Amino acid sequence: MDQLVRLPRQLGAIIQSARVRQGMTQSELADISGTQQKTISAIENGSVGVKLGTLLRVIASLDLDIKIGPRERGPSIKDVF
Repeated sequence: MDQLVRLPRQLGAIIQSARVRQGMTQSELADISGTQQKTISAIENGSVGVKLGTLLRVIASLDLDIKIGPRERGPSIKDVF
C-alpha cells in the first residue's frame, strides 16, 4: 500500500513500522544498511539531518521503494520544515 509522506516524522514512522513488522531491531537494520543504530533512531524520530544516501540504503534494506509524484493540496513547505 502506498503511503503519502510530507513530513520527516511520517517517513520515520513508516520505516519503524516496516522494521518492526520484519522483526528487526534498530541495531540489526543498522548492520544490514551499513550505518549506526543511532542513525536508525534519528531517522525513525524524524530527524532532518540524515544524509540522503543513508536514508535510501535504509529504505532499500527494508525492501521499500520511494515514489514521487505531483504534489496535491496540503501543508505549505513552510509548515513541513
